[in-house]
Amino acid sequence: MDHPTDASRPHAPAAQARAVALEAAVDRAVRAPSVHNTQPWTFVLGPDRVEVRADRTRQLTVIDPLGRELVQSVGAALFNLRVALAARGWAVAVNRFPRPDDPDLLAVVRAVAGAPDVSLAGYDQTIPRRRTNRRPLTGDPVPDELLRELAALAAAEGTVLVPVLRQDHRHLVARLTQQADELQNADRAYRAEIRHWTTRPAEEGDGVPASAVPRMEGRFPVDMPQRDFDTRGEGRLPEDPGDSAERTLALLATRTDSPLDWLRCGEALQHVLLELTRRGWVASPVTQAIEVPLTRTQLRAALTWDAHPQVLLRIGHADDLAAAPRRSRADVVRNSTRLPEPRRTRAVPTPTSWPPGRRDPRPAPRPVSDGRGGTTWL
Repeated sequence: MDHPTDASRPHAPAAQARAVALEAAVDRAVRAPSVHNTQPWTFVLGPDRVEVRADRTRQLTVIDPLGRELVQSVGAALFNLRVALAARGWAVAVNRFPRPDDPDLLAVVRAVAGAPDVSLAGYDQTIPRRRTNRRPLTGDPVPDELLRELAALAAAEGTVLVPVLRQDHRHLVARLTQQADELQNADRAYRAEIRHWTTRPAEEGDGVPASAVPRMEGRFPVDMPQRDFDTRGEGRLPEDPGDSAERTLALLATRTDSPLDWLRCGEALQHVLLELTRRGWVASPVTQAIEVPLTRTQLRAALTWDAHPQVLLRIGHADDLAAAPRRSRADVVRNSTRLPEPRRTRAVPTPTSWPPGRRDPRPAPRPVSDGRGGTTWL
């Protein structure tokens, strides 16, 4: 029987510590926000790394036909991985889109020897507390000092954060949001996909629960409407009758509009959200105007010029929410050394009111853009 040599023995504790850290980092990664809480990711564990993969079977083919928001979602999970490994004492090496012949492999994250990033490690305990909060927002606007810090954090992730401060710009954002919201809701395919992801069985562990959406019993004359996810009239949050356009708005944008930019924007988004959470603020995307090509172009012309709008956030204060449901770890983690959880049944119902002549809302391998969209993050 072979025995390890004296030279090999010192490496065993380090390898075990690395494996434990990688397993814990994946547990943090699955807590990231994602479009419609689809959680469109898979993590493949190795001895010194995690492969971060896009799960295209969970792509929203009507709302996100190009996969931009899917990649942003995975970017948020990637940021959580980086945070968790730093908090466990590891330096991190990230290779984004390492293989052009494998576009679903969005990143490889390695735990390596070296000094951990202490500025990231401090977010580890904040990850479980972050929520996408659609309650009515209260309180004063975000201080300029904090906005400057958020802009610096976004810049560190290769993304531009543009505060929407001028009154005419805020009214423009509100008007474009109204316009985009009306266009989206006029599309029966869009409404069917919304219903599909807000009527999921609880055991699925995904989708937008009634506890996270406002009631929509009537229509208040808000300047900037939130997404109507109350598809069954069971929303448990009060509808916001306030002037949403008067809340602090911040736009994340990228210099180019490639999948790498989308991934980095997802990392920047999560960096900003965790900093806001740590400081007692809440945020939620209001992104209709970004999801419709016409209004996105108008936003770019007015606010970002040479940068491409990616995510619009409304920021304020609000009471806490319950955590969103999460998929079974066994469904999203490969090569884990832990005992697997019991797998949930993953039946995918087809919306009953799907209009004739329109494509099925279930994901297809290569969707074609219909120019519409609709995003929520949980």
